[in-house]
Amino acid sequence: MKRYLSNPLAIILFITPTLGLFTIFVFSSILKVFYYSFFDWNGVGTAVFTGVENYSKLFSSSTFATANANGFKFALVITVYQLFFASIFAIAVSDRWMPFRKFFRTAYFIPVVLSVTVVCQLWTSILDADNGLLNALLRAVGSDSRQNWLGSRYGAIYALAFVNAWQWMGYQFALIVAGIKSISTEYYEAAEIDGASATRAHWHVTIPLLKETYFFCLLVSVTGGIKAFTEIQIMTGGGPGTATHTLTYIMYRAAFVSHRYGYGLAAAAVLVLECLAVILLLNYLFRDREAKQLRRLAGGKP
Repeated sequence: MKRYLSNPLAIILFITPTLGLFTIFVFSSILKVFYYSFFDWNGVGTAVFTGVENYSKLFSSSTFATANANGFKFALVITVYQLFFASIFAIAVSDRWMPFRKFFRTAYFIPVVLSVTVVCQLWTSILDADNGLLNALLRAVGSDSRQNWLGSRYGAIYALAFVNAWQWMGYQFALIVAGIKSISTEYYEAAEIDGASATRAHWHVTIPLLKETYFFCLLVSVTGGIKAFTEIQIMTGGGPGTATHTLTYIMYRAAFVSHRYGYGLAAAAVLVLECLAVILLLNYLFRDREAKQLRRLAGGKP
């Protein structure tokens, strides 16, 4: 294997098929998105070049700022919720003293395998302003306020983000459990010899050694939040008004409802750039931290 990995020709032969498929089906499609974003096109007829007019209309739209803000709010909620609870649950079920570990591992992952439509319908019923379970529970504990969870101009996006976070937390949970299993037990034995409690051992051993896992989890949750769409389409339809619009929803409405493909692709191009910026930022932050740790271990300046 080492002989093949040290051979540049072998490396090229191995990566060429995957790189070719990626170029054909992914990279070429991204290039077409940017290309047609400069045209006035209905998806069928002749495309008319309009320069940056689509971008000018997009940036000057009042919905653009709302959509961007909603994307980052969505990303913030699902990132904090998923990583926090997934970490706690993963550490708990990885402890050999935890009873019913297999049951909880399955239970936490069940929402992931459910249909998104089913989950959205379930939570639409729970969050219903008139007959929803959540408001009924609030009344049961003595609260007289009736919350319109999905009809609030300022709160609806957080309710939608919570639904997404609830369903997909199990995916992050599975990743973190797999990461914990890859950590050698020798580290925990050394921590126990040094007198560290289980909590301190997880804080000083488990969390730092899950850096690569957390990097991927952050990548998935942040980019997933920025391009949120499904829950919005099913539960609120972008409403009330434009309060729950995101760039993905603007793209969908422009291309498949108004048949303004050029305008929709301009929104898609901005979305691609934002996701790329997030990826580069996370790469920089994690790489910079790793470089500092290596310099500190080598005795250099932090």
